[in-house]
Amino acid sequence: MRLPEQIILDDVLVKNLIGNADFASAADYLFNSQLNSWELQKKNYNALQKVQAKSFWFEGFKLKVQFNPERIKSTSAEVDENSIKNRKCFLCIENLPEEQKGIFITDNFILLCNPYPIFPQHFTICSLKHQPQQISNAFGEFLHITKLLSPKYCLVYNGPACGASVPDHLHFQAGTKNFLPVEDDIQQLKNDFGKIIQEDELITTSFIDDGLRRIILIESIDKRKVEEIFNVFFNLFDTLSGVKPEPLMNLICNYDLEFGWSVILFLRSKHRPEVFFKEDPEKLIVSPAAIDLGGVIVTPREVDYLRVDKAILHKIFNEVSLDKKTFSLLAEKVKAELH
Repeated sequence: MRLPEQIILDDVLVKNLIGNADFASAADYLFNSQLNSWELQKKNYNALQKVQAKSFWFEGFKLKVQFNPERIKSTSAEVDENSIKNRKCFLCIENLPEEQKGIFITDNFILLCNPYPIFPQHFTICSLKHQPQQISNAFGEFLHITKLLSPKYCLVYNGPACGASVPDHLHFQAGTKNFLPVEDDIQQLKNDFGKIIQEDELITTSFIDDGLRRIILIESIDKRKVEEIFNVFFNLFDTLSGVKPEPLMNLICNYDLEFGWSVILFLRSKHRPEVFFKEDPEKLIVSPAAIDLGGVIVTPREVDYLRVDKAILHKIFNEVSLDKKTFSLLAEKVKAELH
């Protein structure tokens, strides 16, 4: 059985970077080290340079579609209870590949290179403890790790029933900053489609409906305030949705030294669209999670990549996003609670 200390990259330079709290550079160093020492990572990142991509413009924002065949396992992962029970957890340290190395990002989480990338640099941040994928007790650490990696990376969270391919093991993802279109588009989306429901000198909370996605944006320089607002939203959405183990949502988070945290929450009604479950030729293997909703839609089959167009994206996104009526009701409840 592999122990935590056997996973850690044993290198003087990376230790110095971590000692100076430069976790973004340490992550970058780990990435390049694994490219040189782990054949699977090298092969798949080389393949990533050749992926096909196309873009579609909507009203004030852009969505990209990526043909990425190496993502087939994640996109089509079986996440039902029986399938989970009958496989080893591949995020537990004892089950990691021999070639895989990582760095401790906090006392509770280890940062690993993701060998099946979407981002130019893609990481998985795993809890050292095997525990369910639930954000309610880990949101503070999610914000903290975002700040640690913020010079170069954003953080991503997928809910256990709407995108997490390992719903039984708490984990986040990190990826190259500003790779996802929503990171650049979010302020324009807020201006064009947003409704500010709470604002003071420390924090702003906006509800945004861009016609495809239902989004909550929390912006603040105060970590405690972000956690406070998130808890209000989470508890209300939990009651309103009635979905267990947690209401359906995906998160993308950035941190800026001047402006603080920007937390983008995509609210969901379901995990996968109807076309995912159809038989070919009607079938489309598109399984929206945070990265897809953030503007990079992953298609692991070329036939799906060629078929996807603007109308299909509009239909899929509206199908899996929270319905407009519930979104409006939630906005009213959150506003009332915050005032």
